[in-house]
Amino acid sequence: MSQVNLLEGESFESLLKRFNKRVQQDGILSEARRREHFEPPSVRRKKKAAAKRRKSLRNS
Repeated sequence: MSQVNLLEGESFESLLKRFNKRVQQDGILSEARRREHFEPPSVRRKKKAAAKRRKSLRNS
């Protein structure tokens, strides 16, 4: 669970911005999206292979 402490004299907007950044860095939202629906292992492997192919094409 991500947590940020309110610094003295800090506005709510800057606190929210820091919290959103922390959540993004921890990968909480991407993990939740990934687990939203069940994916069989075969589909997971195919997606991983496709991402690897895309990445290798981009780097070439």
